[in-house]
Amino acid sequence: MFKGEYVHSIDEKGRLIIPSRFREQLGEGFVITRGLDGCLYIYPEAAWKRLEEKLSTLPLTSKSARTITRFLVSAAADLQLDRQGRVLIPAALREYAKLDKDVVLAGNLERIEVWDRSSWTENSTYDDMDAVSDNLREYGIVL
Repeated sequence: MFKGEYVHSIDEKGRLIIPSRFREQLGEGFVITRGLDGCLYIYPEAAWKRLEEKLSTLPLTSKSARTITRFLVSAAADLQLDRQGRVLIPAALREYAKLDKDVVLAGNLERIEVWDRSSWTENSTYDDMDAVSDNLREYGIVL
């Protein structure tokens, strides 16, 4: 399971260093794709295969199922680390997530989220803890 938050920079060629803790869990090959809320998702191969299996069971007759499958799968790219622990993020994905220089890699259970640093700050502010608590209870999680 991926956890933790790391700030890194993308170089001028679009390469990003993956933190060593994440590299160990990703293994040899992994998949990057568009994520929700304007970030990117990185999945280890096994987690991506599980997601593909779930997506393949969605009915083609459902417009929303076709849309989410297209959203995730059409943008997906297989990645491998270079010797320095970097990956080249495809230009279309960098553009989608508005990745320019400073990025945040945030562990989120089975995946890593890659955020533009300012977008991460906007999306990870938890000022209303009562609302967070209510959401936890709604999903049956009691701390």
